[in-house]
Amino acid sequence: QVPVVESGGGLAQAGGNLRLSCTTPGLRFDDYALCWFRQTPGKEREGVSCISWSGLSTYYADSVKGRFTISRDKPNQIMYLQMDNLKPADTAMYYCAARKGPLPHDEWDADNYRYWGQGTQVTVSS
Repeated sequence: QVPVVESGGGLAQAGGNLRLSCTTPGLRFDDYALCWFRQTPGKEREGVSCISWSGLSTYYADSVKGRFTISRDKPNQIMYLQMDNLKPADTAMYYCAARKGPLPHDEWDADNYRYWGQGTQVTVSS
């Protein structure tokens, strides 16, 4: 069973919004801290936002603070990334990553996450 699955990507205009979803059908949802990373061709994967297993702690990259909101719906076992006021610079493949237990000290180090989805493309036009 695929451990992590993303959905919700697509095309948006600058200033628009999209909502990404992440589910963990192969994992026990409540046991895992979850993060979003994004990557564009030729660049390293960068951390976007993370949420602790409890949902009480959230983290955002400076580039998305005030525009993106991460949350987790525990009864339905879905994690969301609400992306508002999108910019062309947000164009990337977005990946959901899972790590069992608490978030690591360096939440933006991709090597700290064992399970990854296959990604969902977000394209923002100017």
